[in-house]
Amino acid sequence: MASEGLSRKKQKRGKYSLSELKTLGQQLLSSRAHVNNLPILLSFISTASPPHYALESLLSLQSFFTPLLPELPSSAFSKTSNDSNPDPESIYRTWLRSKFDDLVQSLIDLAISSQSEDTLREVVLETIMEFVKVGNGGKFHSAIYHKLLHSIVHSTLAIDDSLLDLLASKYFNYIDVRYFTYVSLEKLARTLEAKEDKKGNSDAYDESQPRTSMELSMHKLHNLLSHIPALEASNENSDYEMWNGLGIFIEKSNHKGHVDLEDKWTKSKKSNDKVLAERNIAKKMKLKFTKAWISFLRLPLPLDVYKEVLVTLHQDVIPHLSKPIMLCDFLTRSYNIGGVVSVMSLSSLYVLMTKHGLEYPNFYDKLYALLEPSIFMAKHRAKFFQLLDSCLKSPLLPAYLAAAFCKKLSRLALCVPPSGALIIVALVHNLLQRHPSISCLVHREGGRETTEEASGEEKRNVDDEENSGANRELSNKKPGIDHFNNEESDPKETNAIRSSLWEFDTLRHHYCPPVSRFFLSFENDLAVRAKTAEIAVKDFSSGSYATIFNNEMRRRVKQVPLAFYKATPVCLFSESDFPGWTFNLKDGEPISVNQ
Repeated sequence: MASEGLSRKKQKRGKYSLSELKTLGQQLLSSRAHVNNLPILLSFISTASPPHYALESLLSLQSFFTPLLPELPSSAFSKTSNDSNPDPESIYRTWLRSKFDDLVQSLIDLAISSQSEDTLREVVLETIMEFVKVGNGGKFHSAIYHKLLHSIVHSTLAIDDSLLDLLASKYFNYIDVRYFTYVSLEKLARTLEAKEDKKGNSDAYDESQPRTSMELSMHKLHNLLSHIPALEASNENSDYEMWNGLGIFIEKSNHKGHVDLEDKWTKSKKSNDKVLAERNIAKKMKLKFTKAWISFLRLPLPLDVYKEVLVTLHQDVIPHLSKPIMLCDFLTRSYNIGGVVSVMSLSSLYVLMTKHGLEYPNFYDKLYALLEPSIFMAKHRAKFFQLLDSCLKSPLLPAYLAAAFCKKLSRLALCVPPSGALIIVALVHNLLQRHPSISCLVHREGGRETTEEASGEEKRNVDDEENSGANRELSNKKPGIDHFNNEESDPKETNAIRSSLWEFDTLRHHYCPPVSRFFLSFENDLAVRAKTAEIAVKDFSSGSYATIFNNEMRRRVKQVPLAFYKATPVCLFSESDFPGWTFNLKDGEPISVNQ
């Protein structure tokens, strides 16, 4: 019966009008005798069919299958059934199940196709989600939903954001849809990770899985994860909205009186089953959220995805993880890469260190290595300098470390743009206010070291006393030598505590007036020798040539040096400019000059 209908479908597919297609659907819904119309209608669910033909067939097939879904066997049962003498009704339902699976696959192909119209794609997605809602005996059909996400992620077509926007705007606000989205994305990420590991262990290159295809799948995984709204903090009286009205978080009591927490549907809804408390739902959602993101971050992400993740990780991911410390491997690996990736990972790493107890012994060494001229032109420099100021705020920092950062910044002030010089003045001002032990950098007479500095240097160089003595002797003979080693990457070995901030004196005559004015205010604060308020680095961290120019244009200047006349002149030259000369001007005549 199915083969005959399929052959007839291939012969007559292009010969049906829209009214005839509608008649076929009505016949299918009216009697089982017209079940052969099912393959014909199914053949129009494709991108090759006109959209109005596909829509008409879809409405008929949805109306036909929706009431039959609870009676159809599962796909696994249909494939493993080995009954030697099946009854005709069982054969009929098994055949219907296969056609329903074909319909679902055709709908998914139509939804992810770039050739589909937006209106048709929206109707198709609604139909798929209706099948997800009731396709598993009235319960949430996670298999169909996983197949949809699998097709989206592994599709080689460049799907635009319209499908993801539809999915996010209409369905991601339901808690059960979000739950199964995290479950599916975790599985998909693990599958991609296994493929990458297999490819890395094999000598031959697999042409069927090119690198571009894997990177496209990672892009889509990230888009799906970033479109899912975070679980809001809720109290016990709040209600979560479910796509499937019966819910998925079931608390089932067994005969021993214990409680088993089940994520999936129980086989039968019993009277002693009840929905989990809201706090338990939030806990389980956070667990699935964590597993999905951790599995995704284990992948070898493309550089553009890597940067997008680092930008939002500290705000959109870390606060909602069940165990944020699980990100330490990813963040420390990112921080060790160097360059812009290290700068972008600093925000998340700082959150883990200050709020979740992460210990990173070489944190300040890596932070010191990031201080280069290029950082003052980086895209994310504003956030970096704010975090740099926060990281150097602790009063427990040793003097040599604070001096190393202070000296490194002052040396950079010689080669950075004016906006960078303003940031440096603010950072050094705050460092000197927080750490009085490095105030010796401001004024050092004759290049001599104080007793405290010398003793501190001797403690750090016990095994090198002779070299230390030679350096002090050279310092006394040649006071103009700067002991600071700008090329040293280890703050301990820079000898910054034996140097001075001579670079700052050059800012007094900086070519940019805002820099020289800001340095004068900095100098006045140091002259007062009183505890002054710290400077807000965020007010200068986003500076550029444009902001400096705009600020200068808005300044009110009391006296303008170009005002030559106190009163508006009425002639080009006054008589006092040419003593002994008289200028006579008559209408229509040239100027006559008399001496």
